[in-house]
Amino acid sequence: MISAMTPQSAPPVHPLASPFTTEAQPASTGGRRVGVLLSHGFTGQPASMRPWAEALAAMGYAVEVPRLPGHGTTWQDLNTYRWDDWYAELRAAHRRLVDRCDVVVLAGLSMGGALVLRLAADKPSATEVAGVVVVNPAVASKRLDVKLLPVLKHVVPSFPGIADDIKKPGVSEHGYTRTPLKAVHSMMQAWPGLVRDLPQVTAPLLYARSSVDHVVDESSEPLITSKVSSRDVTVLRLPESYHVATLDHDLPLLIEESAAFIARVTSD
Repeated sequence: MISAMTPQSAPPVHPLASPFTTEAQPASTGGRRVGVLLSHGFTGQPASMRPWAEALAAMGYAVEVPRLPGHGTTWQDLNTYRWDDWYAELRAAHRRLVDRCDVVVLAGLSMGGALVLRLAADKPSATEVAGVVVVNPAVASKRLDVKLLPVLKHVVPSFPGIADDIKKPGVSEHGYTRTPLKAVHSMMQAWPGLVRDLPQVTAPLLYARSSVDHVVDESSEPLITSKVSSRDVTVLRLPESYHVATLDHDLPLLIEESAAFIARVTSD
């Protein structure tokens, strides 16, 4: 899908929203070129993933954190993009990693978790998707107003924002203060197809879930963990974090556990 924004009228990108990319250091990863693709969430931007990305890069992994279309600019800009646009950007970043690495692991936060699960369902190759890490992923919601989105999106352009659900004081993911309804409806329209195809996910899965999450409710966890076909599913609890756990108190735990997972699933 092509955005209605033209290059001349495109809004400026937030200073912290630049994509993050590093090269693999095989000497640090057992001689293999290991890539890790990280995807930020809806209304967020690469800044929400950067500390995690930098930690993995320091371990020798090739890391890609793309900026999904419409993110890191304005919520109005995001409202001109849809799920297929975000997925296309993620697939392109994945292809770049596959082309320069021996094996690739996927990871994502919130909507980013749903996107990497979609990619894992579409790419069953063990080298292209050696493992999947999801943090508070969203593939369902108990919110009643979700059923009204097909009408509401034509009446009001946005709802209050969902950014910065972070327990740690003084931390921001620099997300939007408003939630664009046409864009969020597109995301939710993709959920049923993804849930249907979750049995196609055969790669090892690390599922990280915050004990308190004010954005994504508990309905997604049983859907994902029970429907994937992988026989290697690990659930990691994050007791001191809210939704954006990638910037919260449990970040060190997430880094430690995800690094151990990546090392395990990419070993010869």
